[in-house]
Amino acid sequence: MARFVGRENVRKRLAPLAGEPGRTIYAGGEARIDTAGELIVVRPPFGLAHEGEYDVVQLEPLFEALAADHVVAALLVRLGGYAVGVFDGERLVASKVGSRFVKGRHKKGGSSSGRFSRRRDEQARALIEEAAEVAVRVLEPWRDRVEFVALGGDRGAIDRVLAASAELGWLAEHALPRFFTVPEPRQRVLERLPYDVYSAEVASDSD
Repeated sequence: MARFVGRENVRKRLAPLAGEPGRTIYAGGEARIDTAGELIVVRPPFGLAHEGEYDVVQLEPLFEALAADHVVAALLVRLGGYAVGVFDGERLVASKVGSRFVKGRHKKGGSSSGRFSRRRDEQARALIEEAAEVAVRVLEPWRDRVEFVALGGDRGAIDRVLAASAELGWLAEHALPRFFTVPEPRQRVLERLPYDVYSAEVASDSD
């Protein structure tokens, strides 16, 4: 079973195996390390261009990929709040966080349910429009430098924000495969995001 592990923790776990007898295969964006009867597969978050096969545990290409820093834009949205940011490596260099009240779902029927639903839709639409406007304002100056985009929060809300402005179309084109399901987007949640963004997908036959 695969899990996401912080890049420094991946290094700490694997470093003692460097140079040990075994087999290491780099292909398809992942490193397969077979040693001492254990198979460990590591897929770095931003890809792994190196390809090759070794008759020992060869970790340098993997460690280089994990250590590399990138310029990453982040857009986190849930109905109730949003967070937009740009990270240069793990350093947050631009950000804007906001919130708008959106009523919870109404469970009762009747005419009041219709009014409640319309009001909730209006609140949600206002949040989506605001999040889209802020995303354009914060991210557009970084567009030429951004290498990857981290999308997170609620998938439905993210889709609505991206659809709300043609100027945000490039975000989906640069989006990382992993969707970051985070709690209510706030500044502290945004500031902690790099740990997850730089985490590698790790699987081993002992998991």
